[in-house]
Amino acid sequence: MSMLPMARAAWLVLRYAVVVPLLQLAIYLCVVMSLMLFADRLYMGLVVAVLWLYRRCRNRNQRNKGDDDNLESDDADRPMVLVQIPMFNEKQVFRLSIGAACGLWWPADKLVIQVLDDSTDAGIRSLVEAECRRWAGKGVHIRYENRSNRSGYKAGAMRDGLKKQYVKDCEFVAVFDADFQPDADFLRHTVPVLEADPAVALVQARWRFVNADECILTRMQEMSLDYHFSVEQEVGSAFHGFFSFNGTAGVWRLHALADAGGWKDRTTVEDMDLAVRASMRGWRFVYAGDVQVRNELPSSFKAYRYQQHRWSCGPPNLMRKMFWEIVANKQVSAWKKLHVLYGFFFVRKVVAHLATFLFCCVVIPVYVLVGGQDVWLPQYVPMYVAAVLTLLNAVCTPRSCHLLVFWILFENVMSIHRCKATIIGLLEASRANEWVVTEKLGGSTTSTPAAATTTMVAKKKKSSSSFLAPEIVMGLFLLYCALYDIVFGHDHFYVYLLMQSAAAFVIGFGYVGSQ
Repeated sequence: MSMLPMARAAWLVLRYAVVVPLLQLAIYLCVVMSLMLFADRLYMGLVVAVLWLYRRCRNRNQRNKGDDDNLESDDADRPMVLVQIPMFNEKQVFRLSIGAACGLWWPADKLVIQVLDDSTDAGIRSLVEAECRRWAGKGVHIRYENRSNRSGYKAGAMRDGLKKQYVKDCEFVAVFDADFQPDADFLRHTVPVLEADPAVALVQARWRFVNADECILTRMQEMSLDYHFSVEQEVGSAFHGFFSFNGTAGVWRLHALADAGGWKDRTTVEDMDLAVRASMRGWRFVYAGDVQVRNELPSSFKAYRYQQHRWSCGPPNLMRKMFWEIVANKQVSAWKKLHVLYGFFFVRKVVAHLATFLFCCVVIPVYVLVGGQDVWLPQYVPMYVAAVLTLLNAVCTPRSCHLLVFWILFENVMSIHRCKATIIGLLEASRANEWVVTEKLGGSTTSTPAAATTTMVAKKKKSSSSFLAPEIVMGLFLLYCALYDIVFGHDHFYVYLLMQSAAAFVIGFGYVGSQ
């Protein structure tokens, strides 16, 4: 019987000496990070609002004026353009991308299509090569390139492709991943922007998702990516002349690409690496949001997790490698360096992932268990700040406003993987350079938007591999905290905790995405 009072006394000592101070410190840290995110999102939201008003007034004045002068210019004056299509075992989609590239409206003698096939499957290689021969027989200048190894992955393939003799006369290079299908007039809308301003290195188009309605997973991705294109890319283009190249659906000036040092494979975000280096050389970028390129979102949760690991791990790793190089740079202003290091890298690529996981999945549940008498948690942060951040995101995809709660819960669960990947990138741990190609199925959805809102599954095969331990453990922890709050709490956090635990279980047991 004497053990119980001793254990209680030990817990009280541990609670007030260690747990409470650490939790309070974590709360302060999360509050600061949340306010940093809030300020960044609010700033970008205001900029986008100003841009919208400006363009609305400009379009009203130019409504009756033609904007297609560039489309009708003499074909003899067109520059040489290279189109690179890197791919790896893309059995389902290679015909779509090759066919779309070969259908681009551009003089045949001024266009070179380069298919960079790193496939390790001999059958797929033969299919891709046969497709290239088929288009070559129609008079298209298309080249099939296959390497004996995958050195450098995508960056290595494109770097080697630019070394070919037939590329020497090209002025610009358009890049399309294997599932991207540009409209026929893509080059006629993007290349003239580069011709008009020799200081512009890159024109980036927007992605248009052909399978957004396939399942709830693709709808969640559409909401996140719509914000990225509608806000982050727009603001970067308008105010800083800098944003991250998305790795596809863009046209580069070859001179600028070479001036920046070409493609490098030191991280899993070779596209961002090139963009930052080109920006530090003084080149500007233009985001062409009215030019859209069709592509496919990953519809299986496994493929999506691998993609998010790469996207979340690469930027912090690149920041680690380029920090002092950016600080010491003398070719750009201090304001631009501050934007790149603080706004672009630190807030959006590091703080965003850490704050979401720590605050929503660690601090709030632990706060419920420890009790609010000894720890101060500003109520406005989980309520008003989170609400504003969510509404700013919702504006970009109005058709999915009814899915906001699902999106919040889904993003919180995904923060486990993103936070882990961010730390791996910062520390350059063992998986920092892990590269897994995102699996694509090559078909657009035929389901209706209503179907996506009523089901969490498009196609499902139950197997033991569907169970995800991190999500299930997270669900159990949050469920315990919710029940504890119902019995002993007073802040009503159990409402959020019950919904978040349910979301973790749904994902953990494999009921999100098609498999």
